[in-house]
Amino acid sequence: MPSDGVRTIRRGKVWLVGAGPGDPELLTVRAHRLITAAQVVAYDELVAPEILALAPAGAELIPVGRRANGCRHHEARIHPAVIERALDGKDVVRLKGGDPFVFGRGGEEAEELAVARVPFEVVPGISAALGAAAIANIPLTHRECSASVTLVTAHAAGGDPDVAATVPPRGTLVFYMGLGRVAETCGALVAGGRAPSTPAAVVSRATLPDARVVVGTLADIAEKTAQAQLAPPALLIVGEVVARRVESANAGANAGAGAGAHPRGIKTSR
Repeated sequence: MPSDGVRTIRRGKVWLVGAGPGDPELLTVRAHRLITAAQVVAYDELVAPEILALAPAGAELIPVGRRANGCRHHEARIHPAVIERALDGKDVVRLKGGDPFVFGRGGEEAEELAVARVPFEVVPGISAALGAAAIANIPLTHRECSASVTLVTAHAAGGDPDVAATVPPRGTLVFYMGLGRVAETCGALVAGGRAPSTPAAVVSRATLPDARVVVGTLADIAEKTAQAQLAPPALLIVGEVVARRVESANAGANAGAGAGAHPRGIKTSR
């Protein structure tokens, strides 16, 4: 205790950590180090169990995703438990799927931590868009057909007749959280001027063992996706880059799953 008799209460620090698109091997070295030394891990519902298993045996694991305990936390910028633990002097790893600042509510949570005067730091992660493009072998940019990438949340865009007016007329589009809105989103893009023949793909559960890819065009990707009965989460990728996807020369040897299988064993439908 200081000589003046005033006790200084230490506040914990919060790390807003990107857990990547799912595969534990895609964690950054820093994310791995923080998780394996964590006192408290507050995690979203999309964080893989294998990643949570990296936490120390004595760490407190708190589910704080928007669906935690059957409740959605749209109203709160950050789950109260995160701030409570930090104010109690504990360091907290706030583990978020993908990257904290790409549709991860990281900005809102950082604002709330700043208001509460809780020290925080952001640790970036591989976003779902990058993971989905990689496992599907779709280059998000290509010198011959795409010089830009636009990330869009389909929760706001799906079915919105103005969606075409809010995205560039050219380049690659990646729609997050849009599995239930593929038909509406594609219809809005065609109505806004994109050709029905524009290549498109839906990537389900990117980087996970049961990942699947469906390839088509704006005209038929919705029907193909429905027939494939894909599981969420999934991303819709639109643009000429989809037609530039190629398969590895040893795809058949590595997949062991017959014709049309992905080099990583990922099922691709056309």
